[in-house]
Amino acid sequence: MTRVVRRPFTFWRRSIQARVVASTLVLTIVVVGVVGMLLLRQTRDGLLDNRVDAALAETTNETQDARNRLESALLSDVDAAQQQRELVEPIIQRGLTRNFSVLLVGPVGSASGRPAAGGSTYTFGLDRSSVPADLVAHFSEPADMAWTYTTIRRFDTATDTASTEPGIAVGTQLTLPADGRTYTLYLLFPTTGEQQTLDLVTRALLTAAILLVVLVGGVAWLVTRQVVTPITMARRVAERLAAGQLEERLQVSGEDDLARLATSFNQMASNLERQIGQLEELSRVQRRFVSDVSHELRTPLTTVRMASDVLHDAREEFDPVTARSAELLQTELDRFESLLGDLLEISRFDARAAVLEVDDVNLVDVCHRVVESTQPLADQRGVRLEVHAAVDPVLAEADVRRIDRIVRNLVSNGIDHTGPQGPGEEPRVVVTVAGDDHAASITVRDHGVGLEPGQTARVFDRFWRADPARARTSGGTGLGLSISLEDAHLHGGWLQAWGRPKEGAQFRLTLPRRQGVALRRSPLTLIPSDLSERRSETMRQEWV
Repeated sequence: MTRVVRRPFTFWRRSIQARVVASTLVLTIVVVGVVGMLLLRQTRDGLLDNRVDAALAETTNETQDARNRLESALLSDVDAAQQQRELVEPIIQRGLTRNFSVLLVGPVGSASGRPAAGGSTYTFGLDRSSVPADLVAHFSEPADMAWTYTTIRRFDTATDTASTEPGIAVGTQLTLPADGRTYTLYLLFPTTGEQQTLDLVTRALLTAAILLVVLVGGVAWLVTRQVVTPITMARRVAERLAAGQLEERLQVSGEDDLARLATSFNQMASNLERQIGQLEELSRVQRRFVSDVSHELRTPLTTVRMASDVLHDAREEFDPVTARSAELLQTELDRFESLLGDLLEISRFDARAAVLEVDDVNLVDVCHRVVESTQPLADQRGVRLEVHAAVDPVLAEADVRRIDRIVRNLVSNGIDHTGPQGPGEEPRVVVTVAGDDHAASITVRDHGVGLEPGQTARVFDRFWRADPARARTSGGTGLGLSISLEDAHLHGGWLQAWGRPKEGAQFRLTLPRRQGVALRRSPLTLIPSDLSERRSETMRQEWV
């Protein structure tokens, strides 16, 4: 379910075309909606204004005709009720043919002066409550013609049903000669035709808006496709170039900006292929040079080694200066042989020719064996070596020769750089081994000068030293940590360094228990546990 939900969001983030088309559609909908609302509002106002003008003109004509008929009435005609009927009935008849309703109420100021009261004369089926209350209130006393919008209600006695429709209510006042009192005449004009016209215009605008949005969306899709397709092709070719397929090129068609971009991209790819080829050739020559030199130096080195052994064995017969020279010659030959071996190993890593001889290795045994072999060097420096490990073996699928070399390099490096932890304390290097179901780890902790910020990233560089003036007492070549890092990567493991000035350093090797399994965590922390305990103790003392 999560994958199904994430897929549209992933597509939205990665597709420029989808975002451009969606943005265009949203903007088009907003613009069409605003314009459509304005057009509908103007159309409605125009229709209603025309209907109001027609209703007022109709009402004026009917009022004038009624007054003319009242002025021509005989003075002997003094029956007010009959005069009302004779006044209203012609108007009602014309209303039936001209589609308007009539309501006559009055006289003004009497109890029957309101539509809801009795005595009203009106079009058959008209609900007298169709006249709005505010318009009735306006004519509660003599006033000029007025109008307002209303809802016209009718009741059909034949079908016993009620109906409503929007309309316009226009009111005017007349004076009957029979009693000399003022009556209110209401004419109600339905606006159903205007509403139907407005609905028709609304449907037309809605249909046009939908077609316009679809058309704009299609145009935006076609336009963005013309632009995005070359970009997509460039992305795919760039991914193939990054994957090592340096012969990939973009297809160029036309002479526009995108075609010139494709041409520039192809030129860049060609230059990149040529330069990478030159670098690969140079690297190959360098690797071959290092390998050839290392091999060619073996023969003269063997001869020099034989002569050095003879001189070293007979050094007691020489004078002190010559004897010391023989010892220095032997030491430097040992270092030179180590350097040749390391260079050969580095050349194998560079050529990607290094392979693992995997077996089940007990890392606890490896650490004890390395500590025993480096104990003479530690005794010479006055450093105590400690191994902290559980009784149970910590097994991992690894190349025992390479793991032994990694641990040996780390321990030798710790012996070179360690120092006393405090006044009167003996310098020590602590090797810790631990494991869990997924990984096995070894840490080597020293208490020397430590590492400055940023040096942990460079400590595995070839021939790099934190202090260039510091002598290598263990005879190192400057390639040990670099080879150790390559050995760790060859196992699919980690080799990490931590250090802080005057607080020493710690290196952590983490290996998967089974080859091919990706590491996710390490059984041991990179920051030394003794540092955390020391800080906690200091904080407790300060608190006390």
